[in-house]
Amino acid sequence: MGVRPASRKALSSVWSVPHVSQVKAVNVEIQVVLGRATIPMAQLLRMGRGAVIPLDTTVNEEVWILANNHPVARGEIQIAEDKIAIAVTREANVYDYMAGGA
Repeated sequence: MGVRPASRKALSSVWSVPHVSQVKAVNVEIQVVLGRATIPMAQLLRMGRGAVIPLDTTVNEEVWILANNHPVARGEIQIAEDKIAIAVTREANVYDYMAGGA
Protein backbone atom coordinates (compact mmCIF):
# COMPACT_ATOMS: atom_id res chain seq x y z
CA MET A 1 0.00 0.00 0.00
CA GLY A 2 2.68 2.49 -0.90
CA VAL A 3 1.94 5.93 -2.23
CA ARG A 4 2.74 6.26 -5.91
CA PRO A 5 4.36 9.49 -7.07
CA ALA A 6 2.40 11.54 -9.58
CA SER A 7 3.32 10.97 -13.19
CA ARG A 8 5.27 13.57 -15.14
CA LYS A 9 2.26 14.08 -17.38
CA ALA A 10 -0.02 14.79 -14.43
CA LEU A 11 2.45 17.22 -12.87
CA SER A 12 3.13 19.04 -16.13
CA SER A 13 -0.57 19.55 -16.77
CA VAL A 14 -1.04 21.07 -13.31
CA TRP A 15 1.91 23.48 -13.62
CA SER A 16 1.44 24.40 -17.28
CA VAL A 17 -2.08 25.76 -16.80
CA PRO A 18 -1.72 29.46 -16.01
CA HIS A 19 -3.82 30.56 -13.06
CA VAL A 20 -3.97 34.16 -14.20
CA SER A 21 -6.77 35.09 -11.84
CA GLN A 22 -4.72 33.90 -8.86
CA VAL A 23 -1.64 35.82 -10.03
CA LYS A 24 -3.69 38.99 -10.50
CA ALA A 25 -4.92 38.72 -6.91
CA VAL A 26 -1.39 38.87 -5.43
CA ASN A 27 -0.58 42.18 -3.76
CA VAL A 28 2.84 43.70 -4.46
CA GLU A 29 4.25 46.46 -2.26
CA ILE A 30 5.85 49.21 -4.35
CA GLN A 31 8.44 51.53 -2.83
CA VAL A 32 10.39 54.39 -4.36
CA VAL A 33 13.85 55.09 -2.99
CA LEU A 34 14.87 58.72 -3.44
CA GLY A 35 18.33 58.29 -1.94
CA ARG A 36 20.30 56.95 1.01
CA ALA A 37 22.10 58.34 4.02
CA THR A 38 24.26 56.91 6.79
CA ILE A 39 24.28 58.85 10.04
CA PRO A 40 25.36 58.01 13.59
CA MET A 41 22.62 56.77 15.91
CA ALA A 42 23.33 59.65 18.31
CA GLN A 43 22.56 62.16 15.55
CA LEU A 44 19.39 60.30 14.62
CA LEU A 45 18.20 60.35 18.22
CA ARG A 46 18.75 64.13 18.41
CA MET A 47 16.63 64.82 15.33
CA GLY A 48 13.29 66.43 15.78
CA ARG A 49 10.55 67.87 13.67
CA GLY A 50 11.97 69.77 10.71
CA ALA A 51 15.33 67.98 10.76
CA VAL A 52 16.89 67.56 7.33
CA ILE A 53 18.68 64.37 6.30
CA PRO A 54 20.97 64.91 3.31
CA LEU A 55 20.78 62.09 0.76
CA ASP A 56 23.43 60.73 -1.59
CA THR A 57 21.51 61.80 -4.70
CA THR A 58 20.95 64.85 -6.87
CA VAL A 59 17.74 66.56 -7.99
CA ASN A 60 17.67 65.06 -11.50
CA GLU A 61 18.93 61.59 -10.62
CA GLU A 62 16.74 58.56 -11.27
CA VAL A 63 14.99 56.93 -8.31
CA TRP A 64 14.85 53.22 -7.52
CA ILE A 65 11.52 51.40 -7.83
CA LEU A 66 11.24 48.35 -5.59
CA ALA A 67 8.63 45.58 -5.66
CA ASN A 68 8.49 43.69 -2.37
CA ASN A 69 11.91 45.13 -1.45
CA HIS A 70 13.53 43.98 -4.72
CA PRO A 71 14.76 46.53 -7.29
CA VAL A 72 12.75 46.19 -10.50
CA ALA A 73 13.12 49.52 -12.30
CA ARG A 74 14.50 53.05 -12.33
CA GLY A 75 12.29 56.07 -12.73
CA GLU A 76 11.89 59.82 -12.74
CA ILE A 77 9.76 61.88 -10.37
CA GLN A 78 6.87 63.69 -12.02
CA ILE A 79 4.74 66.33 -10.32
CA ALA A 80 1.39 67.38 -11.75
CA GLU A 81 -0.74 69.79 -9.71
CA ASP A 82 -0.76 68.26 -6.23
CA LYS A 83 0.09 64.66 -7.27
CA ILE A 84 3.48 62.97 -7.31
CA ALA A 85 4.12 60.07 -9.69
CA ILE A 86 7.06 58.04 -10.95
CA ALA A 87 7.66 57.46 -14.66
CA VAL A 88 9.50 54.18 -15.29
CA THR A 89 12.60 54.86 -17.39
CA ARG A 90 14.46 51.54 -17.49
CA GLU A 91 14.98 48.14 -15.92
CA ALA A 92 16.87 48.06 -12.62
CA ASN A 93 20.35 46.60 -12.25
CA VAL A 94 20.25 44.76 -8.95
CA TYR A 95 24.04 44.92 -8.59
CA ASP A 96 24.00 48.71 -8.84
CA TYR A 97 21.28 48.86 -6.21
CA MET A 98 23.19 46.63 -3.79
CA ALA A 99 26.33 48.74 -4.28
CA GLY A 100 24.37 51.93 -3.68
CA GLY A 101 25.13 53.21 -7.16
CA ALA A 102 23.20 54.53 -10.14
